[in-house]
Parts: sequence; structure tokens; C-alpha cells
Amino acid sequence: MLVVGLTGGIATGKSTASSLFKSRQIPVIDADVLAREVVQPGTKGLTQIVAYFGSEVLFPDGTLDRKKLGAIIFNSEVKRKKLNSIIHPAVSRAILWNVFWCWLRGEKLCVVDVPLLIEGGLWKWMGKVVVVYCSADIQLQRLMMRDNSSREDASARLNSQLPITQKVEYADIVLDNSGTLHDLEQQVHSCLVKLERTAGWTWKLSWLFPPFALVSVLWTLGWRSAKRSRQRSRKPLEGI
Repeated sequence: MLVVGLTGGIATGKSTASSLFKSRQIPVIDADVLAREVVQPGTKGLTQIVAYFGSEVLFPDGTLDRKKLGAIIFNSEVKRKKLNSIIHPAVSRAILWNVFWCWLRGEKLCVVDVPLLIEGGLWKWMGKVVVVYCSADIQLQRLMMRDNSSREDASARLNSQLPITQKVEYADIVLDNSGTLHDLEQQVHSCLVKLERTAGWTWKLSWLFPPFALVSVLWTLGWRSAKRSRQRSRKPLEGI
């Protein structure tokens, strides 16, 4: 099974691309959804958060008050790192479990939708990485329009994240979402053709013969490591 990592920057259109994959019956594992699930009442994640940040980050019904927690970590790098050390491992385990179930069902490929795919290092585990891109100017305008924010506030949010141009350096396929929705739909279609061609017939072999799947994972990790070591000297990556 081919595991495809999907990422992008804020307001580049990653969620739209993710929905387009879903509409084509491709299983999508959404890290944002999993991040909410791993801090539901009764989970280990929520217990760890309360132990460190206190019960004031909870609503009266015992669910997590994300807004209050966000305010606490906003100006504290230490607390932000602590929260990430709780959430990220739990989400990674949930992603792995969902990928396993996709493999068990005999899926040819699955898409793992992760906003911080590059920053968190999960890109190394992906068979292919797809980055949804648009220019910084378009990104800024879309963010201002979407959130009804000022140029200063929108710029501050963009500057706090890894630039989309740096994420593109990790991509095997780039979806340029600088145009219309129809343009993006065509690119997603072309992307799927390439991904299915890459999956080929070996996905059946990995499903029927699990040791082959393990070898495939190890090969992917080695290839990713070698690719990244050459990344800076390579030409711009493939677009659609």
C-alpha cells in the first residue's frame, strides 16, 4: 500500500485538496481529527494535559478548553513544547493505527493529511509527499479574507510557520493552488493517476506477504534520508 503524506501552509488549500481526494473514494487520515480524538475525556492525552496545565483548561463537562489552553501556551515556548510532547506522539500512534487498518482492508493507497508533516518529521515515513502550494501573496490575501484579519495579523501568523517554499523542497508532487477550484480538481486527478501508477501491483504483494511491506517501509526510510541529504543541490521539484 502506498502511504501518501499531504500537507501545505495555512490558507494554501490543503483542506480543499483533502476533500477532493475523499470525493474520489481515497481513504484520508486527518491528523486534525485525530488530534481532537486523543484528548477526549478519559484519554491518556487529556490526563497528561490536566496534570501539567491544571484543571482550569477544562470545561465544566470535562472536555478540553482549547481556547484557554491556546492562550496559556501562546507566549511560552516551554509550555508549547510540553503540549506538543503530549499530543504529537499520541497522534502519530493514531495515524499508524489508521494506516494499518487501511492496509488490512487491502487499500491500494491512503492519504495522511498532516499540517505539520514536515515540521514533525512524519514526511520520512511517507511513500510520497504531496504539498499544496500557492504564492505568498495569494496565501496572505486568502488568509485575510478567510479570517477577516488585518494584514499585520495575517502576516504574523504566516511568519510564525515554516514558509510554504521550504515545504515544497520536501515534495514529490506539488499541487499549485494559485488558480481556480477547477484547476485544483484537474491537478488532483493527475496526481492520483501518478500515485496509482506508483503503487502499481506491489501493493497486492505487500498485502498478501507482510514481510514485503516491512522491506518496503525500510527502503522508503533509507530513500527519504538519502533524498533529503541531496535536497539543497537538486533542481526544483515536480509540479502538475
